[in-house]
Amino acid sequence: MSYVAPTNDPKDKFLFRDFIAELGEEAIGKTLMERYGTWPMYSKFFDYSVPLFHHVHLTFDKAELVGRLGKPEAYYYPPQLNNYPGSFPATYFGFSPEVTPEQVKERLRDYEARDNRITELSRAYRIELGTGWYTPPGVIHAPGSYLTYEPQWNSDVNSVYENVASGEVYPKSFLNENCPEDKMDDVDYIFSLLDWEKNIDPDYRKHYFRPPIVNQKAPEGCVEKWVAYGNDYIGAKELTVLPGRTVVVADEAAYGLIAVQGHGQLGVHPIETPTLLRFGQLSNDEYFVCEGAARRGVRIENKSSVEPLVILKHFGPNHPDMPK
Repeated sequence: MSYVAPTNDPKDKFLFRDFIAELGEEAIGKTLMERYGTWPMYSKFFDYSVPLFHHVHLTFDKAELVGRLGKPEAYYYPPQLNNYPGSFPATYFGFSPEVTPEQVKERLRDYEARDNRITELSRAYRIELGTGWYTPPGVIHAPGSYLTYEPQWNSDVNSVYENVASGEVYPKSFLNENCPEDKMDDVDYIFSLLDWEKNIDPDYRKHYFRPPIVNQKAPEGCVEKWVAYGNDYIGAKELTVLPGRTVVVADEAAYGLIAVQGHGQLGVHPIETPTLLRFGQLSNDEYFVCEGAARRGVRIENKSSVEPLVILKHFGPNHPDMPK
């Protein structure tokens, strides 16, 4: 759950969902409110020391059959948070182009018989810090062990095709959990959760790898890059305010943000990257910028004379400047 903290007392927190319900288009703008009725995405840090299982997030049509939403997502690997690569800093996407549907189904039939070793049919890409990927719904993937900044749609719906990952055994309920009741254990149906052509795309890296794109319109005193883009759902930027500089940064859409390096001032609020947090403690690293404030421009001051202030910003689908 996401919360809003109006004071420095954690007891005063309330749900971000209620914040959006109360303020509506004043917070997120008319376009998003009319189209979705809420803030349609969120972002998280994904930080495991081992790779995750090979799994697929459902497309919107398949998710609708179980009363849920599809889940497109993007990945960015911030250098500031990745001094340790974990055990396997590479990510599997899709399947090798010569793999057949029957080969995949054969591995699924073995889910309770043996380690199905389904990533043998896939292809892994070494993670490059300071870059990212876009993963459409319907594409199977097994994220690697670098910390990942993950802007995504407001959903979490998947089917886990790999039954043993990093020594952990997963029950078949992980494979079936988002199937209609009459499709449980139906290998043909479970296979149909894949967008097959995207999974075997021979130019997968060309189509879905996301190197940063510099925003040439950023004000003097900062560097701003698009790090998630090229889709119809989510976007993200990395903003670096240089030491000792103050800038006013405007965007045409509301956004959430989190600081990953440095400290300073964000409008009237302090912003600082925490060194250590205990469970339940508040921090000054994460804010939400309503659409009106974003359009007027936010004044950001880096109060360090030597260290950059680095902020990650995530948007819904309505930022007009997001590269396509």
